[in-house]
Amino acid sequence: MRRLQAASVALLFFCAADAQGQKVARSDTMRLTLAEALTRATRQGEEVLLARSQIELAEVQIDNARSVALPQLNANLGYVRTFASQFNTGQSFTVPDSLRFEPDSLASLPDRVKYLEDRTGGAAIGALGSLFGNLPFGQENSYTATLSGSQLLYSGGRVGAALDAAKNLRDAASLQLSEQLSEIELSVRNAYYRAQLAAEMANISLAAVEQAEQFLAQERLRERAGTASELDVLRAEVELANLRPQLVTTANAAEISQMDLRRLVNVPAQQPLALVDALPLPSTEMLAPPQPPADWVENRPAVQAAERNVRIRELAVRVAKAAYLPSVSLRMNYGRTAFPGQVFQFSNEWRTDWTAALTVDFPIFDGLRREAQIDEAQVQHTNEQLRLAQLRESVQLQYQQAVGERQRAAATITARQQTVTQAQRVHDLTVLRYDQGLATQLEVSDARLALLQARNNLVQAITDFYIAEATVARALGRSTTGN
Repeated sequence: MRRLQAASVALLFFCAADAQGQKVARSDTMRLTLAEALTRATRQGEEVLLARSQIELAEVQIDNARSVALPQLNANLGYVRTFASQFNTGQSFTVPDSLRFEPDSLASLPDRVKYLEDRTGGAAIGALGSLFGNLPFGQENSYTATLSGSQLLYSGGRVGAALDAAKNLRDAASLQLSEQLSEIELSVRNAYYRAQLAAEMANISLAAVEQAEQFLAQERLRERAGTASELDVLRAEVELANLRPQLVTTANAAEISQMDLRRLVNVPAQQPLALVDALPLPSTEMLAPPQPPADWVENRPAVQAAERNVRIRELAVRVAKAAYLPSVSLRMNYGRTAFPGQVFQFSNEWRTDWTAALTVDFPIFDGLRREAQIDEAQVQHTNEQLRLAQLRESVQLQYQQAVGERQRAAATITARQQTVTQAQRVHDLTVLRYDQGLATQLEVSDARLALLQARNNLVQAITDFYIAEATVARALGRSTTGN
């Protein structure tokens, strides 16, 4: 009978995850798989939203850099009311009738010839008077409509470099998003695996307490039958009492682990969770040492983002040096002006003003500001190159540490499996000997505790392996969630 109980306990240990799912039967419990946890964290996390906003900001900067190379067009409409003018002297000039030159085209030929002979001398004065009498100086009302445009023709490469830098900034932001997703995925996987571990520990402790309770009940029955002493019952009670605090501790650890997981996947703190995925024993193929892909360091998103930053600094040096080169631009202005006698009287003729200008700006001396800007850009470029070199070394170290921890966990699993097998065998033999009167109750208790500890160690090793596996994937920059 005791062997049957031991087999039942062992089955309970192996099916801890299923037992956890069966214990949580509330209708409001959220069943959460690892894939669902990753999806929730990467879609609703503030870190991811912030990283995505950086990509949007980079897109705006690309548009801003491109706008400098596109034509600029502006329109203006204005009205000016003149109350007093320096051109208004208070006196007016009127051309006398004798100087007016207004020939009659219907008169006879002799009359027109005589009119020309008499008025030719004063025609120039009359024409000059009428010309200055209609100038815009001092006019009470004036309307101006202007359409102006400009086009940058040459800037020494500054516009192209700025546009290229903006595109590299966008690529760097996208790569940083991939890094952020990988980091979040690692955090979620760690939290999910640790919550599974805590739940497994709690179930193992619960199974040990239930087994101790059954053993105590049997000892009491044996005492009533006269085959066990009061001391045997007391020992069973002490063993059960020693296991209960461990059950409380593991239950609290399981709850805290789930609270951390809820925080990462944006689930309300009071929402009950049921972890659907279990912690399976890794296969032999999974325990084999990983083989990193070729050029994995250069393919790491963080390294690629750092390379984009180096390129941006290089372009900044190019922009600073381009300040020595001239810039060429074409400007055109088209305007229409009217000077009505009244504010809303538009019977006067609109006058046209249309000009075009080709401008070449030559930088000569700016107080050595350009030299300082070039030196600053070169120093920043050098610093960015050094950061890239440091990042490559850090990534390699991170990968080696993750692989080392993975191999340690794999070796531990192999050793713990053998330990669990041996502890199970010792426990079964001890219970059998106790049933036959060849072993003491203390030996049974020690065997039970050894089996409990062996199973705890195996679950811990399996969890460490999966966490190390996730850390290796993080070191390689892998992400299963995408951008």
